[in-house]
Amino acid sequence: MTKADIIETVSGTCGFSKKESSELVECVFSLIKECLESCEDLKISGFGKFEVKQKNARRGRNPQTGEALEISARRILSFKPSQILKNAVNNA
Repeated sequence: MTKADIIETVSGTCGFSKKESSELVECVFSLIKECLESCEDLKISGFGKFEVKQKNARRGRNPQTGEALEISARRILSFKPSQILKNAVNNA
């Protein structure tokens, strides 16, 4: 499913015009992005939890050459689905 499919579904289901649906979907995605950029956790009841985690710098190696290298510290985004979503996916 693409963003265009989501907009189409919102338009058909909720009775909004495509322009209104597009603005609504863009607004929701923008709010989610801003929340995650500021390292806040985002919990959507019945869906799951998005969490920004900090990974420390560590030593690694290039698998082709075996050369040791430093992997820099970074933030990663993780998603943990709710039990409701897990059950829905497994029982579909």
